[in-house]
Amino acid sequence: MAGAKQPVETAQARLARLLTMVPWLVNRQGIDVEEAARGLGISVPQLESDLNLLFVCGYGNMPDELIDASWEGGKVFLSNAETIAKPLRLGLDEAVSLMVGLQALLSLPGLHERDAAQRALAKLEAAAGSFGQAAASVTVQAADPVDEDLVGRARAAVEAGRRVRLEYLVPGRDESTERDVDPLRVISMDGRIYLEGWCHRAEAMRMFRLDRIEALEVLDVAATPPPAATLRDLAGGIFQPGPDDEVVTLRLDRVARWIVDYYPVEAVRDLADGMTEVDLRTADTQWLVRLMLRLAGHAVVTAPESLRGEVAAAARAALAAYA
Repeated sequence: MAGAKQPVETAQARLARLLTMVPWLVNRQGIDVEEAARGLGISVPQLESDLNLLFVCGYGNMPDELIDASWEGGKVFLSNAETIAKPLRLGLDEAVSLMVGLQALLSLPGLHERDAAQRALAKLEAAAGSFGQAAASVTVQAADPVDEDLVGRARAAVEAGRRVRLEYLVPGRDESTERDVDPLRVISMDGRIYLEGWCHRAEAMRMFRLDRIEALEVLDVAATPPPAATLRDLAGGIFQPGPDDEVVTLRLDRVARWIVDYYPVEAVRDLADGMTEVDLRTADTQWLVRLMLRLAGHAVVTAPESLRGEVAAAARAALAAYA
């Protein structure tokens, strides 16, 4: 249909195609552009766009380390691409890192293809020898353990396209809320497992940590998320503040400077007295109040004034409890 929107290609899909394309073209030097496009299952404009992207790809930054693509005259030639066209060999440190990563993967509840991950881990352990035995002794534990049955029911709801009813703990308000959600995916990031879907209570997309789900019921109702229900781009991490969230300014000493690396701050200013000032956005300030109390003077709120008052009141209440 004329004017119809074409589906947006994900970065993962394009990367997979480019990794396939390079060795395929290296072994077909001088192939016609149209024949190459047909063989790769893409259009000629898409092929030319991919070749333009390959110009800035390679194993280094120098000109002779980047892939050189040429298709003038209707024939495709690739050079400086032999390295990527060969099978990769893992170094010992890479193999050990991969083994620890596989152990972390196997520790997740509800993992599909567990047998494949275990076979890969066994082969790496055998190839790495004594280093493999050392890596195998590493114990990996999720940051917040989740019941495997809960993960299984969440995945089953996604695959069946069924709505779920959640009892969800909101730590900032210390209360449980009940909500119906059309689940779209279950993902694992930073040692935690999340359910992402359209929340009918909020009338918006939401991410739910599975370790905070107190009950999950799969309903006999089809999930019907609206067209506006799009999956979050996680390239920037799970926490992505909105433009309407409140801007908070914190003053940190060296002990608390880890906040810069742990939270998505918008601005960092190193001050002459050795302190650091940061700006961040948040829709819920309760977690910040708890964080300030936990840091016990190593960090203070400088703005907004209302949040300074909340922290002071919470500190007085804590001291009164001791008295």
